[in-house]
Amino acid sequence: MRNATAPAVTRVVVADDQALLRGGFRALLESAPDMEVVAEAADGEEAVEAARRHCADVVLMDIRMPRVDGLEATRRISADPALARAKVLIVTTFETDEYVYEALRAGASGFLLKDTDPAELIQAVRVVARGDALLSPSVTRRLIEDIAGRAASQPLRKALALGNLTEREREVVALVAQGMSNDEIAAKLFLSPLTAKTHVSRAMSKLEARDRAQLVVFAYESGLVVPGAG
Repeated sequence: MRNATAPAVTRVVVADDQALLRGGFRALLESAPDMEVVAEAADGEEAVEAARRHCADVVLMDIRMPRVDGLEATRRISADPALARAKVLIVTTFETDEYVYEALRAGASGFLLKDTDPAELIQAVRVVARGDALLSPSVTRRLIEDIAGRAASQPLRKALALGNLTEREREVVALVAQGMSNDEIAAKLFLSPLTAKTHVSRAMSKLEARDRAQLVVFAYESGLVVPGAG
C-alpha cells in the first residue's frame, strides 16, 4: 500500500509494433514506483483506443507502425477532448524518422531517442506527464531546428498571431523554444518563477496551445525564432 507521501502514479500506454521493445519499455517503466503501464499497443489505432480506455497520462509512441502510424495517432489523441490529459512522447531514431516535426505539429509533447539511457527514459516520461518542459532541450532543439528548416518555404499563417501576445509574452515564448524551464526563464528575465509561469500559461491560452511543445512549434512557424539562429 502506498503511503500518503507517495508520488502520484503516471499511467502509461506503450505503443510500438515490436513486441520485444514494448516488453522492454514496460519492464523499465514499471521498475519506477510512480509508473504504471496500463496497456500496450501494436499500432496507432490500438494506442488511441488504449489511451481512451485507460485514461492514460502519457503515450510512449513509435512513429512507424502498421495500419495507423504514430503521427496520425498523435493527431487523433490531440484532437479528442476526452484525451485532453494524455501527453504523447514520440520514440524516434532521430536520424531516420522523417515525420518528427509533423508529430510536434500534430500535438506531440516531446521526443525520446530509442537508445536513451534507462534513467533518462523514466525522467522523460515524468517531464512530459507534468507538462512542465520540453524534454532533452539540447537534442530536441537541434531536432526542431533541422526539421523546421525544411518548412521554411511553406506558407505560414501564424505570424499574425504574434499580435495577440504582449512583448513580454513574445520573449517568454522565444525562451520556451530554446528549451528553457520556467525557472530558467525567470532568471533570464529577472522575474519570479510564478510570474514566468503565468506568462507561459497566458501565451498558451492565447495561442490555444496544448502544451509547451506547441509553443515551440508556434515560435518557429511564426518566425519568432529562426531555425539555426543563436
